[in-house]
Amino acid sequence: MVRISANGIEINVEVAGEGPAVLLLHGFPHTWRLWTEVIPPLAAHFRVIAPDLRGLGETARPSDGYDAENLAADAEALLDALGEPTAAVVGIDAGTPPAFLLAMRRPERVRRLVVMESLLGRLPGAEDFLAGGPPWWFGFHAVPGLAETVLIGHEADYVDWFLDAGTRGRGVPREIRDHFVAAYTGRDALRGAFAHYRAMPESARQIAVTVASGRLTVPTLAIGAHPVGDILARQLAPVADDLRAHVVEDCGHIIPLDRPEVLVPLLKSFLDLDLGRAPRLAS
Repeated sequence: MVRISANGIEINVEVAGEGPAVLLLHGFPHTWRLWTEVIPPLAAHFRVIAPDLRGLGETARPSDGYDAENLAADAEALLDALGEPTAAVVGIDAGTPPAFLLAMRRPERVRRLVVMESLLGRLPGAEDFLAGGPPWWFGFHAVPGLAETVLIGHEADYVDWFLDAGTRGRGVPREIRDHFVAAYTGRDALRGAFAHYRAMPESARQIAVTVASGRLTVPTLAIGAHPVGDILARQLAPVADDLRAHVVEDCGHIIPLDRPEVLVPLLKSFLDLDLGRAPRLAS
């Protein structure tokens, strides 16, 4: 692990391997260790960069800057600090909007884009998914100060609910579970997490403005599971020039820990094109 100064904050980041850069952006309630099963096989051919997002894990928790545009600026500044002019960018959950905006606004920095299990603001395509409103925790997390107050002392129970739901009851390895719980314990840790949700209206506005003035020209792979499925691909289809989509069967929201044996071949197949090799067949 190293700490890198970028975009005005200290970012905790795991760096492994050598080769073309691959930047991995996690979501909630995770840290860089979401990618535990993904990093070793990718690091055999790529320089893998897996940060804790702003406010999460061991990265700094400033009072602001949690909108997708600024998170994309964090990512770009991190690449600059590590001397990487370009990267393949992989985002899941809260990591998807900044990955998308980085590819839209700075396509010369993003060789390939992989996005998973998230929605992109209010872009068309998610109407059925949102027919009953967004998931309940979006509103709970969005109220300033409420979730922190309610959850103090119960962080483990809360994180466990998301880990169990996100793996369809299978759970994650105990060591990683304990790491996630520790990362989200305490008022300030919770505040950093929920700041991402409180910035969602601004992030949605940024996404809408960006899409209104341009197209996604970067080769893109959209991967879904349960519950998002193909919704993200539907949102991307009208704006993307080069889009592939895959839905992982019998898989929860936390794809990198629930079905790494499926995700890793998918990523390798897509990223191998950077190495001038024929893509592998993904199972």
